[in-house]
Amino acid sequence: MAEPMHLPTESMLPGPLLVVEDEPLISKRLAGILRGLGYTEDALIFTASLAAARARLEEHPVAMALVDLGLPDGSGIDLIHQLRAADPGMGILVISAWSTEDAILAALRAGANGYVLKERDDLEVTLSIRSVLRGGAPIDPFIARRIIAELLPAPSGKEAPTESVLSPREIQILKLVADGMTNREIAEAIFLSRYTVECHIKNIYRKLAVPSRTRAVSEARARGLIL
Repeated sequence: MAEPMHLPTESMLPGPLLVVEDEPLISKRLAGILRGLGYTEDALIFTASLAAARARLEEHPVAMALVDLGLPDGSGIDLIHQLRAADPGMGILVISAWSTEDAILAALRAGANGYVLKERDDLEVTLSIRSVLRGGAPIDPFIARRIIAELLPAPSGKEAPTESVLSPREIQILKLVADGMTNREIAEAIFLSRYTVECHIKNIYRKLAVPSRTRAVSEARARGLIL
């Protein structure tokens, strides 16, 4: 009978672990999750930009990384390329609000082992980190469904679904936009970071091919996506 897999003990956890995240609340949340997994403060390196992450990497290498994609000075995908080139065996998990296929596939092609959305609860994020620690490749269920849908052939006589259809979360946010709420108010109302809300709104603009909140609401109503 095979023995159950266990996490490495605290002394065996790969470290130092680099966290690249520019949202203070998300950084604080990840710090709590990592401490719960057994990481000590001196084994964690937190940076909020590509430049800061690269400066720390010049000082000493890291054994694992949690990387956001939307950073103030560029894309985390560039850093993933750098990390993977430096250490082909490193565990790299993307924790991001971006859910577009281009971003997801680019991150995985750059060398990320897994991808989880920031909006997931602490348990789901913890399980994704645990999976990478064990050598797994966790993919957020929402992302996996989208990738599978893209790979499946369209039903005979029907066109393949396009990205113009908004996700349930995007529709929820757009309804709040239609109610006149600001990004900060929406973030507080549905317990997301303001940055996550902003990323969702950018995705809405792209999917609906509109440049503004007013046009997004108008287009969504015309398509029957919201009332």
